[in-house]
Amino acid sequence: MTEQPAPYRPNPTLKRVESGFESVIFNSRWLMAPFYFGLVVSLAVLLLKFCMLLWEFIVHAPGSKESDIILGVLSLIDVSLTGNLILIVVFSGYENFVSKIDPGGHPDWPDWMTKVNFGGLKQKLLASIVAISAIQVLKAFMNIDTVFEPGKLAWLVGVHLVFVISAFMLALSDRWSGGDHGGE
Repeated sequence: MTEQPAPYRPNPTLKRVESGFESVIFNSRWLMAPFYFGLVVSLAVLLLKFCMLLWEFIVHAPGSKESDIILGVLSLIDVSLTGNLILIVVFSGYENFVSKIDPGGHPDWPDWMTKVNFGGLKQKLLASIVAISAIQVLKAFMNIDTVFEPGKLAWLVGVHLVFVISAFMLALSDRWSGGDHGGE
């Protein structure tokens, strides 16, 4: 006769402790919500800065050279891209790490906002950072006639190349791993 081992019976007290601990860990995701709210506030501050830059651009435009107009436009684009970057982080971060967003009842809701996973978020963030750094390099290049600092320009180009190579390597590694970046 073979003896059957006694069936495993979990300790009910330990199971309650484990369940409570898991609940605390799961609900701790809500600690991120104030961070996203802070980013929304920073978006409002960035809007204020954009309005100030736009006003300054409009006031000085009539007497400006073409290169100054281009630099002004690049500054506005730079601030706009930074705002886009904040929105990507807020929506994707909240959706991926805190709670699902219900886009129902919002016909103009962009599809990507509820479909970008963490891999896609990394790609979009790096793409935005590359675009912002490219604008900084372009602004420095456009200013080369008035202020030429070879060391600063070299650093700007070097940092931009690091961002480009990083984005390329991330995309390559995601492709090799078969990463799915919903919304891309």
